[in-house]
Amino acid sequence: MEFVHPNLGEEVEAIGGHYLFTREESLDHPAGRILYLVGYAVTDRSCCGPAGCSYAVVTGRIASLRFCLREDGRPVSIMDPIEESLYEDLAKAIRLKEGVTQVHFLCENGGSRVMF
Repeated sequence: MEFVHPNLGEEVEAIGGHYLFTREESLDHPAGRILYLVGYAVTDRSCCGPAGCSYAVVTGRIASLRFCLREDGRPVSIMDPIEESLYEDLAKAIRLKEGVTQVHFLCENGGSRVMF
């Protein structure tokens, strides 16, 4: 699956606050080299009060890293999906390495799965 890299440090506004990715990392794993993004979200416009969290988004196993650029200058990579049987192990490794509270896995259907 194609993955378009986001602009790091660029806030994305949402109805209840904003989120951003602060950096891009990789993890060497027996299943292959895994690419993930680290970021945080701030909920400061919600009726429930302010909150925030740090998270990682696992984009997949790297098949071809930054093989081309889009017209807007953002790189595109090819990712192989992560098997669901690896989610728990990878989430644990990333949480320990990054100190994040949530790890999301991008799915082939365009959705994501969260591991707390």
